[in-house]
Amino acid sequence: MRSRWIAAAAALLLLQGIAEAAEIRLFASGALKEAYLELIPAFEKASGHQVRLEWSSTTEIRKRVSAGEIHDLVILGDSGTEALIRDGKLVGTTRRVFAKSGISIAVRAGAPRPDISSADALKKALLAARSVGYSEGASGTYLVGMFRKLGLYDEVSSKASVTKPNEPVGEKIVRGEAELGFHQLSELIPVKGIHIVGPLPDELQQITVFSGALHRSAAEPEAARALIKYLTAPAAGNSIRKYGLDPG
Repeated sequence: MRSRWIAAAAALLLLQGIAEAAEIRLFASGALKEAYLELIPAFEKASGHQVRLEWSSTTEIRKRVSAGEIHDLVILGDSGTEALIRDGKLVGTTRRVFAKSGISIAVRAGAPRPDISSADALKKALLAARSVGYSEGASGTYLVGMFRKLGLYDEVSSKASVTKPNEPVGEKIVRGEAELGFHQLSELIPVKGIHIVGPLPDELQQITVFSGALHRSAAEPEAARALIKYLTAPAAGNSIRKYGLDPG
């Protein structure tokens, strides 16, 4: 409760001078979902604005915004943000880093926990697994390259179970579609019925930076700027960390 009060107080300070309530359209990576579902109600209460939320993967967000979808604020993996800025879809001067996340590995609750303490140990675990799950978003894009680096791409791809946009890898683990699953830690934490074994070994870990910016055709740019300030304020840090992310 205290963290919510602090966040609301921060919002009140940030939002002084904003006269009219607005509906802000936020399109963001699912990696941020749980933290933002906790934070945004306090922002709405403090500001009078309403936030219309939509979640998807970095790959899908970039694809849809590139195709012409307009949202006031767009947050995704940093490479996607940079590409959308280059394409003139997002306003580069409003770009901010919102959070950072590493990739973790999970198995079904009660299943044996593989050794993932080193690259060699992880390689053995991947070869031994009957099926491997990962996303088609930012973490999955990295993992495909990692599998190639380990010389395992053919072996893993033949037994891969890749999620659809906005589908948690953890759910595939629970359903038995993936014996070994890889996803952003923040997307594994909310899933019941799995055990998070741990992060990728240090020598293989990839920290995804989630950044975003205002859309060039945003209908509510000033209200969206207030949301940016709120989500990147120090008071939001506790909620960000609670769900396996690091503040930007």
